Amino acid sequence: MATLDRQTGWLNTALHQTFRELMLHAAAREGLFCPAYCLMPDHLHLIWMGLRVDSDHQNGMTFLRTHLNRALAPARLQPQAHDHVLGEAERQRNSFAATCAYILHNPVRAGFVTHPRDWPYSGAVLPGVPRLHPCADNYWPLFWQLYERALQAATRLQVRAPRLVRPPAAGSNPNL
Repeated sequence: MATLDRQTGWLNTALHQTFRELMLHAAAREGLFCPAYCLMPDHLHLIWMGLRVDSDHQNGMTFLRTHLNRALAPARLQPQAHDHVLGEAERQRNSFAATCAYILHNPVRAGFVTHPRDWPYSGAVLPGVPRLHPCADNYWPLFWQLYERALQAATRLQVRAPRLVRPPAAGSNPNL
């Protein structure tokens, strides 16, 4: 996602923390994992994956864009994000890790740092695991364990959880 007219001046530690908080809310709301993201001076990259059958990437992105635009003010995100849904080959473990590495190497390609781990505005958002970074040596084996565990938990919840019916709003006719 790029900022409108490639505006800069908004990238700092406080904005990074706000971004992580918003990503965590989007992840919790929509059942998502973000194995890699990278904030750059005029754009950002992220990849996320659903954990549930009803995970909704579009709702997650709408939530993130709405709240991130408030945090970026007076800068704004461009109106249309460049979304790319990974193809079947890109979703395989090694290819998927390569796509994440490509995202994390953005600051290296831009000449800001010599190694992705040195860029302070990148990471992962995995609910319940706040300090795991995708440049850590043990990241991918641990990530896949966490992902499989989260999928199993989501499946158990979907099987066990009864569908709740929302009560009618006050003053509405329950017979409609």
